[in-house]
Amino acid sequence: MRHFGHLPPEVRQGLFHREPVEFTPDSPARILSVALGATLYSPATRPRLADDVRKQAARGVVSMVLCLEDSIDDAEVAGAEENLLRHLAELAGPDPSGPSDPHGPSDPSAPSGAPGGGGRDGLPLLFVRVRRPEQITDLVRRLGPAVAALSGFVLPKFTEERGVPFLEALAAAEAASGRRLFAMPVLESPELLHLESRGEALAGIRRTVDKYRDRVLALRLGVTDFCSAYGLRRPPDMTAYDVKLVASVIADVVNVLGRADGTGYTVTGPVWEYFRLQERMFKPQLRRSPFTGRAEELRNALIAHDMDGLLREIELDRANGLTGKTCIHPSHVTPVHALSVVSHEEYSDAADILSPERCGGGVLRSAYTNKMNEVKPHRAWAERTLLRAEAFGVAREDVTFVELLAAGAGLT
Repeated sequence: MRHFGHLPPEVRQGLFHREPVEFTPDSPARILSVALGATLYSPATRPRLADDVRKQAARGVVSMVLCLEDSIDDAEVAGAEENLLRHLAELAGPDPSGPSDPHGPSDPSAPSGAPGGGGRDGLPLLFVRVRRPEQITDLVRRLGPAVAALSGFVLPKFTEERGVPFLEALAAAEAASGRRLFAMPVLESPELLHLESRGEALAGIRRTVDKYRDRVLALRLGVTDFCSAYGLRRPPDMTAYDVKLVASVIADVVNVLGRADGTGYTVTGPVWEYFRLQERMFKPQLRRSPFTGRAEELRNALIAHDMDGLLREIELDRANGLTGKTCIHPSHVTPVHALSVVSHEEYSDAADILSPERCGGGVLRSAYTNKMNEVKPHRAWAERTLLRAEAFGVAREDVTFVELLAAGAGLT
Protein backbone atom coordinates (compact mmCIF):
# COMPACT_ATOMS: atom_id res chain seq x y z
CA MET A 1 0.00 0.00 0.00
CA ARG A 2 0.99 3.62 -0.31
CA HIS A 3 -0.63 6.97 0.31
CA PHE A 4 -2.48 8.28 -2.75
CA GLY A 5 -2.03 4.84 -4.33
CA HIS A 6 -5.74 4.83 -5.15
CA LEU A 7 -5.19 7.65 -7.66
CA PRO A 8 -4.29 6.87 -11.28
CA PRO A 9 -0.53 6.91 -11.95
CA GLU A 10 -0.77 9.89 -14.28
CA VAL A 11 -2.54 11.93 -11.57
CA ARG A 12 0.13 11.04 -9.01
CA GLN A 13 2.87 11.97 -11.43
CA GLY A 14 1.30 15.39 -11.89
CA LEU A 15 1.08 15.97 -8.15
CA PHE A 16 4.37 14.65 -6.76
CA HIS A 17 8.01 15.61 -7.07
CA ARG A 18 8.68 12.41 -5.10
CA GLU A 19 5.85 9.92 -4.69
CA PRO A 20 5.05 8.29 -1.33
CA VAL A 21 6.89 5.03 -0.72
CA GLU A 22 5.17 1.66 -0.68
CA PHE A 23 4.85 -0.04 2.71
CA THR A 24 3.32 -3.19 4.16
CA PRO A 25 2.22 -4.26 7.65
CA ASP A 26 5.69 -5.77 8.01
CA SER A 27 7.53 -2.51 7.27
CA PRO A 28 9.66 -0.95 10.03
CA ALA A 29 7.72 0.74 12.83
CA ARG A 30 9.61 3.94 12.02
CA ILE A 31 7.71 4.35 8.75
CA LEU A 32 4.42 2.78 9.87
CA SER A 33 3.99 5.17 12.79
CA VAL A 34 4.13 8.15 10.45
CA ALA A 35 2.23 6.46 7.61
CA LEU A 36 -0.84 5.83 9.82
CA GLY A 37 -2.15 9.17 8.59
CA ALA A 38 -5.90 9.54 9.07
CA THR A 39 -6.84 6.53 11.19
CA LEU A 40 -10.53 5.86 10.54
CA TYR A 41 -12.61 4.39 13.37
CA SER A 42 -15.53 2.04 12.72
CA PRO A 43 -17.82 0.23 15.19
CA ALA A 44 -17.19 -3.52 15.10
CA THR A 45 -20.96 -4.05 14.94
CA ARG A 46 -21.31 -2.98 11.31
CA PRO A 47 -23.04 -5.81 9.42
CA ARG A 48 -20.92 -5.38 6.25
CA LEU A 49 -17.66 -4.69 8.05
CA ALA A 50 -15.37 -6.47 5.58
CA ASP A 51 -16.96 -4.65 2.64
CA ASP A 52 -16.62 -1.34 4.51
CA VAL A 53 -12.91 -1.96 5.04
CA ARG A 54 -12.34 -2.77 1.37
CA LYS A 55 -14.35 0.26 0.25
CA GLN A 56 -12.36 2.63 2.46
CA ALA A 57 -9.08 1.12 1.27
CA ALA A 58 -10.15 1.82 -2.31
CA ARG A 59 -10.71 5.47 -1.29
CA GLY A 60 -7.23 5.91 0.15
CA VAL A 61 -7.58 4.89 3.80
CA VAL A 62 -4.43 3.12 5.03
CA SER A 63 -5.25 2.59 8.72
CA MET A 64 -8.48 1.69 10.49
CA VAL A 65 -9.59 0.88 14.03
CA LEU A 66 -12.44 -1.58 14.50
CA CYS A 67 -13.92 -0.58 17.83
CA LEU A 68 -15.26 -2.80 20.60
CA GLU A 69 -15.17 -0.02 23.19
CA ASP A 70 -16.94 3.35 23.46
CA SER A 71 -18.57 3.28 20.01
CA ILE A 72 -20.83 0.35 20.94
CA ASP A 73 -23.28 -0.35 23.75
CA ASP A 74 -22.15 -2.56 26.64
CA ALA A 75 -24.83 -5.09 25.72
CA GLU A 76 -23.45 -5.40 22.17
CA VAL A 77 -19.93 -6.56 23.03
CA ALA A 78 -20.39 -10.31 22.61
CA GLY A 79 -22.20 -9.90 19.30
CA ALA A 80 -19.64 -7.35 18.11
CA GLU A 81 -16.81 -9.79 18.85
CA GLU A 82 -18.49 -12.51 16.78
CA ASN A 83 -19.10 -10.06 13.95
CA LEU A 84 -15.50 -8.85 14.09
CA LEU A 85 -14.06 -12.38 14.04
CA ARG A 86 -16.23 -13.41 11.11
CA HIS A 87 -15.30 -10.39 9.00
CA LEU A 88 -11.58 -10.52 9.87
CA ALA A 89 -11.55 -14.15 8.74
CA GLU A 90 -13.12 -13.02 5.47
CA LEU A 91 -10.57 -10.24 5.07
CA ALA A 92 -7.65 -12.57 5.78
CA GLY A 93 -8.68 -14.78 2.84
CA PRO A 94 -8.95 -14.04 -0.88
CA ASP A 95 -11.18 -11.13 -1.85
CA PRO A 96 -14.26 -12.86 -3.32
CA SER A 97 -15.15 -9.82 -5.42
CA GLY A 98 -11.80 -9.75 -7.23
CA PRO A 99 -10.06 -6.52 -8.19
CA SER A 100 -12.31 -3.53 -7.56
CA ASP A 101 -9.83 -0.82 -8.50
CA PRO A 102 -9.12 -0.10 -12.16
CA HIS A 103 -5.51 0.57 -11.17
CA GLY A 104 -5.24 -2.71 -9.22
CA PRO A 105 -3.10 -5.78 -9.94
CA SER A 106 -4.06 -5.97 -13.62
CA ASP A 107 -2.37 -2.59 -14.14
CA PRO A 108 1.42 -3.16 -14.20
CA SER A 109 2.04 0.47 -13.22
CA ALA A 110 0.02 0.15 -9.99
CA PRO A 111 1.78 -0.35 -6.65
CA SER A 112 1.80 -3.94 -5.43
CA GLY A 113 -0.31 -3.02 -2.43
CA ALA A 114 -2.96 -1.11 -4.34
CA PRO A 115 -6.54 -1.61 -3.20
CA GLY A 116 -8.33 -4.29 -5.12
CA GLY A 117 -5.75 -7.05 -4.62
CA GLY A 118 -6.87 -10.31 -3.05
CA GLY A 119 -6.35 -11.07 0.63
CA ARG A 120 -4.06 -9.01 2.85
CA ASP A 121 -2.60 -6.87 0.06
CA GLY A 122 -5.87 -4.99 -0.39
CA LEU A 123 -6.30 -4.03 3.24
CA PRO A 124 -5.38 -1.03 5.36
CA LEU A 125 -3.49 -1.50 8.60
CA LEU A 126 -6.20 -2.87 10.91
CA PHE A 127 -6.33 -2.45 14.67
CA VAL A 128 -8.96 -3.53 17.21
CA ARG A 129 -9.89 -1.26 20.08
CA VAL A 130 -10.59 -3.50 23.07
CA ARG A 131 -12.08 -2.91 26.51
CA ARG A 132 -10.15 -5.37 28.66
CA PRO A 133 -6.68 -6.98 28.47
CA GLU A 134 -8.07 -10.52 28.28
CA GLN A 135 -9.92 -9.62 25.08
CA ILE A 136 -6.58 -9.39 23.29
CA THR A 137 -5.48 -12.96 23.98
CA ASP A 138 -9.00 -14.31 23.53
CA LEU A 139 -9.55 -12.63 20.16
CA VAL A 140 -6.14 -13.68 18.83
CA ARG A 141 -6.78 -17.28 19.91
CA ARG A 142 -10.21 -17.31 18.26
CA LEU A 143 -8.89 -15.71 15.07
CA GLY A 144 -6.30 -18.41 14.48
CA PRO A 145 -4.58 -17.89 11.10
CA ALA A 146 -6.90 -14.93 10.40
CA VAL A 147 -4.79 -12.90 12.83
CA ALA A 148 -2.75 -12.13 9.70
CA ALA A 149 -5.36 -9.45 8.93
CA LEU A 150 -4.46 -7.56 12.13
CA SER A 151 -1.65 -5.12 12.82
CA GLY A 152 -2.42 -4.63 16.51
CA PHE A 153 -4.69 -3.29 19.23
CA VAL A 154 -5.77 0.09 20.56
CA LEU A 155 -5.59 0.26 24.35
CA PRO A 156 -8.15 2.61 25.97
CA LYS A 157 -7.79 4.92 28.98
CA PHE A 158 -4.12 4.09 29.26
CA THR A 159 -2.27 4.72 32.51
CA GLU A 160 0.65 2.95 34.15
CA GLU A 161 -1.67 0.83 36.30
CA ARG A 162 -4.09 -0.03 33.48
CA GLY A 163 -1.50 -0.22 30.75
CA VAL A 164 0.76 -2.97 32.04
CA PRO A 165 -1.90 -5.75 31.87
CA PHE A 166 -2.82 -4.67 28.32
CA LEU A 167 0.79 -4.75 27.15
CA GLU A 168 1.45 -8.08 28.87
CA ALA A 169 -1.60 -9.53 27.11
CA LEU A 170 -0.34 -8.16 23.79
CA ALA A 171 3.06 -9.76 24.32
CA ALA A 172 1.41 -13.10 25.15
CA ALA A 173 -0.83 -12.91 22.07
CA GLU A 174 2.15 -12.07 19.89
CA ALA A 175 4.12 -15.02 21.22
CA ALA A 176 1.18 -17.42 20.79
CA SER A 177 0.36 -16.31 17.25
CA GLY A 178 3.85 -15.70 15.90
CA ARG A 179 2.55 -12.44 14.45
CA ARG A 180 4.01 -8.98 15.15
CA LEU A 181 1.28 -7.00 16.91
CA PHE A 182 1.53 -3.32 17.77
CA ALA A 183 -0.08 -1.37 20.59
CA MET A 184 -1.59 2.09 20.26
CA PRO A 185 -2.36 3.35 23.79
CA VAL A 186 -5.02 6.05 24.07
CA LEU A 187 -4.18 8.84 26.52
CA GLU A 188 -7.59 9.99 27.75
CA SER A 189 -7.84 9.43 31.52
CA PRO A 190 -8.80 12.18 34.00
CA GLU A 191 -5.43 11.74 35.74
CA LEU A 192 -3.82 13.31 32.68
CA LEU A 193 -6.20 16.24 32.65
CA HIS A 194 -6.13 17.08 36.35
CA LEU A 195 -3.19 19.34 37.12
CA GLU A 196 -2.31 17.77 40.48
CA SER A 197 -1.92 14.27 39.01
CA ARG A 198 -0.71 15.02 35.48
CA GLY A 199 3.03 14.93 36.11
CA GLU A 200 3.02 11.56 37.84
CA ALA A 201 0.54 10.12 35.34
CA LEU A 202 2.78 11.10 32.43
CA ALA A 203 5.86 9.75 34.19
CA GLY A 204 4.06 6.45 34.80
CA ILE A 205 2.96 6.19 31.19
CA ARG A 206 6.51 6.91 30.11
CA ARG A 207 7.88 4.13 32.34
CA THR A 208 5.32 1.68 30.95
CA VAL A 209 5.69 2.38 27.24
CA ASP A 210 9.49 2.51 27.52
CA LYS A 211 9.43 -1.04 28.88
CA TYR A 212 7.50 -2.18 25.79
CA ARG A 213 8.96 0.30 23.31
CA ASP A 214 9.22 -2.16 20.40
CA ARG A 215 5.48 -2.86 20.59
CA VAL A 216 4.22 0.73 20.90
CA LEU A 217 3.53 2.09 17.41
CA ALA A 218 1.95 5.42 18.40
CA LEU A 219 0.20 7.18 21.26
CA ARG A 220 -3.30 8.49 20.55
CA LEU A 221 -4.96 11.45 22.30
CA GLY A 222 -8.55 11.08 23.56
CA VAL A 223 -9.56 14.74 23.60
CA THR A 224 -13.29 13.97 23.76
CA ASP A 225 -12.73 12.29 27.13
CA PHE A 226 -10.62 15.24 28.29
CA CYS A 227 -13.48 17.60 27.50
CA SER A 228 -15.96 15.27 29.18
CA ALA A 229 -14.16 15.59 32.50
CA TYR A 230 -15.19 19.26 32.61
CA GLY A 231 -18.47 19.05 30.73
CA LEU A 232 -16.98 20.76 27.65
CA ARG A 233 -17.42 20.30 23.92
CA ARG A 234 -15.64 22.43 21.37
CA PRO A 235 -17.85 23.92 18.63
CA PRO A 236 -17.00 23.39 14.94
CA ASP A 237 -15.49 26.85 14.51
CA MET A 238 -12.92 26.24 17.26
CA THR A 239 -10.01 23.80 17.39
CA ALA A 240 -8.75 21.72 20.28
CA TYR A 241 -6.07 24.38 20.77
CA ASP A 242 -8.72 27.02 21.52
CA VAL A 243 -9.82 24.97 24.56
CA LYS A 244 -7.04 25.89 26.94
CA LEU A 245 -7.54 22.95 29.30
CA VAL A 246 -7.10 20.57 26.38
CA ALA A 247 -4.25 22.51 24.79
CA SER A 248 -2.29 22.36 28.04
CA VAL A 249 -2.58 18.57 28.16
CA ILE A 250 -1.49 18.20 24.53
CA ALA A 251 1.55 20.37 25.24
CA ASP A 252 2.53 18.32 28.30
CA VAL A 253 2.03 14.98 26.51
CA VAL A 254 4.31 16.08 23.67
CA ASN A 255 6.79 17.52 26.19
CA VAL A 256 7.18 14.19 27.98
CA LEU A 257 6.39 11.62 25.28
CA GLY A 258 7.02 13.28 21.93
CA ARG A 259 10.63 14.43 22.15
CA ALA A 260 12.83 14.40 19.05
CA ASP A 261 15.94 13.12 20.83
CA GLY A 262 15.30 9.45 20.08
CA THR A 263 13.33 8.81 23.28
CA GLY A 264 9.97 10.05 22.02
CA TYR A 265 6.98 8.42 20.34
CA THR A 266 4.63 9.36 17.53
CA VAL A 267 1.68 11.17 19.12
CA THR A 268 -1.41 11.44 16.92
CA GLY A 269 -3.85 14.32 16.64
CA PRO A 270 -7.30 14.38 18.29
CA VAL A 271 -10.55 13.48 16.60
CA TRP A 272 -12.59 16.08 14.69
CA GLU A 273 -16.23 15.47 15.62
CA TYR A 274 -18.11 17.36 12.89
CA PHE A 275 -19.06 16.34 9.36
CA ARG A 276 -22.33 18.08 8.48
CA LEU A 277 -23.51 21.64 8.15
CA GLN A 278 -23.73 23.51 11.46
CA GLU A 279 -24.99 26.99 12.20
CA ARG A 280 -22.00 29.35 12.20
CA MET A 281 -21.09 32.08 14.61
CA PHE A 282 -17.75 33.04 13.03
CA LYS A 283 -16.56 33.61 9.49
CA PRO A 284 -15.06 30.68 7.52
CA GLN A 285 -11.35 30.17 8.14
CA LEU A 286 -10.38 29.31 4.54
CA ARG A 287 -9.07 32.22 2.47
CA ARG A 288 -10.39 32.47 -1.09
CA SER A 289 -7.02 33.18 -2.73
CA PRO A 290 -5.69 29.57 -2.87
CA PHE A 291 -8.98 28.35 -4.35
CA THR A 292 -9.32 29.55 -7.93
CA GLY A 293 -11.43 28.32 -10.85
CA ARG A 294 -13.06 24.97 -10.21
CA ALA A 295 -11.39 24.75 -6.80
CA GLU A 296 -13.90 27.34 -5.53
CA GLU A 297 -16.41 24.49 -5.59
CA LEU A 298 -14.09 22.57 -3.27
CA ARG A 299 -13.77 25.53 -0.91
CA ASN A 300 -17.55 25.88 -0.66
CA ALA A 301 -17.94 22.17 0.05
CA LEU A 302 -15.28 22.27 2.77
CA ILE A 303 -16.93 25.22 4.47
CA ALA A 304 -20.41 23.72 4.19
CA HIS A 305 -19.23 20.61 6.01
CA ASP A 306 -17.20 22.43 8.67
CA MET A 307 -13.94 21.23 7.13
CA ASP A 308 -12.28 24.62 7.38
CA GLY A 309 -12.00 24.08 11.13
CA LEU A 310 -10.58 20.62 10.53
CA LEU A 311 -7.95 21.98 8.13
CA ARG A 312 -6.87 24.56 10.69
CA GLU A 313 -6.66 21.94 13.43
CA ILE A 314 -4.54 19.65 11.23
CA GLU A 315 -2.05 22.46 10.72
CA LEU A 316 -2.01 23.21 14.45
CA ASP A 317 -1.53 19.51 15.20
CA ARG A 318 1.70 19.43 13.22
CA ALA A 319 2.89 22.77 14.60
CA ASN A 320 2.44 21.31 18.10
CA GLY A 321 4.34 18.08 17.45
CA LEU A 322 1.50 15.69 16.50
CA THR A 323 1.48 13.35 13.50
CA GLY A 324 -1.65 11.91 11.85
CA LYS A 325 -5.16 12.13 13.25
CA THR A 326 -8.03 10.06 14.60
CA CYS A 327 -11.03 10.25 12.23
CA ILE A 328 -14.65 9.21 12.64
CA HIS A 329 -15.89 10.06 9.16
CA PRO A 330 -14.45 9.12 5.73
CA SER A 331 -14.69 12.74 4.54
CA HIS A 332 -11.92 13.67 6.99
CA VAL A 333 -9.34 11.35 5.45
CA THR A 334 -8.44 13.34 2.34
CA PRO A 335 -7.83 16.64 4.22
CA VAL A 336 -5.53 14.89 6.72
CA HIS A 337 -3.53 13.22 3.96
CA ALA A 338 -3.40 16.27 1.70
CA LEU A 339 -1.98 18.41 4.50
CA SER A 340 0.52 15.68 5.42
CA VAL A 341 2.26 15.84 2.04
CA VAL A 342 5.60 17.65 2.30
CA SER A 343 5.72 20.80 0.23
CA HIS A 344 8.54 21.29 -2.25
CA GLU A 345 9.81 24.17 -0.14
CA GLU A 346 9.86 22.11 3.07
CA TYR A 347 11.68 19.31 1.27
CA SER A 348 14.24 21.71 -0.18
CA ASP A 349 14.96 23.18 3.26
CA ALA A 350 15.20 19.76 4.94
CA ALA A 351 17.50 18.35 2.27
CA ASP A 352 19.80 21.38 2.52
CA ILE A 353 19.97 21.13 6.31
CA LEU A 354 20.83 17.42 6.19
CA SER A 355 23.31 17.71 3.34
CA PRO A 356 26.68 16.03 4.18
CA GLU A 357 28.39 19.32 3.43
CA ARG A 358 26.51 20.86 6.37
CA CYS A 359 27.44 18.28 9.03
CA GLY A 360 29.52 20.87 10.87
CA GLY A 361 26.59 23.22 11.35
CA GLY A 362 26.26 26.82 10.28
CA VAL A 363 23.54 29.02 8.83
CA LEU A 364 22.39 29.22 5.23
CA ARG A 365 19.78 31.05 3.26
CA SER A 366 17.01 28.78 1.99
CA ALA A 367 16.84 27.91 -1.70
CA TYR A 368 13.54 29.80 -1.74
CA THR A 369 15.44 32.86 -0.38
CA ASN A 370 12.75 33.59 2.21
CA LYS A 371 14.14 32.22 5.47
CA MET A 372 17.21 31.25 7.47
CA ASN A 373 18.05 27.57 7.86
CA GLU A 374 20.25 27.00 10.90
CA VAL A 375 21.69 23.52 10.54
CA LYS A 376 22.00 22.28 14.12
CA PRO A 377 18.77 23.67 15.63
CA HIS A 378 16.72 22.68 12.57
CA ARG A 379 18.20 19.18 12.16
CA ALA A 380 15.51 17.32 14.14
CA TRP A 381 12.79 19.13 12.17
CA ALA A 382 14.52 18.20 8.91
CA GLU A 383 14.78 14.53 9.88
CA ARG A 384 11.09 14.40 10.75
CA THR A 385 10.21 16.18 7.52
CA LEU A 386 12.10 13.68 5.37
CA LEU A 387 10.43 10.80 7.20
CA ARG A 388 7.04 12.37 6.46
CA ALA A 389 8.18 12.76 2.86
CA GLU A 390 8.76 9.01 2.66
CA ALA A 391 5.25 8.28 3.88
CA PHE A 392 3.28 11.03 2.10
CA GLY A 393 5.52 12.16 -0.71
CA VAL A 394 6.80 15.57 -1.80
CA ALA A 395 4.55 17.84 -3.84
CA ARG A 396 5.72 19.37 -7.10
CA GLU A 397 6.89 22.95 -6.85
CA ASP A 398 3.63 24.34 -8.27
CA VAL A 399 1.31 21.98 -6.34
CA THR A 400 -0.40 23.13 -3.13
CA PHE A 401 -2.71 21.41 -0.68
CA VAL A 402 -5.62 22.65 -2.82
CA GLU A 403 -4.58 20.45 -5.78
CA LEU A 404 -4.03 17.51 -3.41
CA LEU A 405 -7.45 18.03 -1.84
CA ALA A 406 -9.08 18.35 -5.26
CA ALA A 407 -7.45 15.13 -6.48
CA GLY A 408 -8.64 13.30 -3.38
CA ALA A 409 -12.14 14.70 -3.87
CA GLY A 410 -12.19 13.62 -7.52
CA LEU A 411 -12.21 17.17 -8.90
CA THR A 412 -9.16 16.79 -11.14
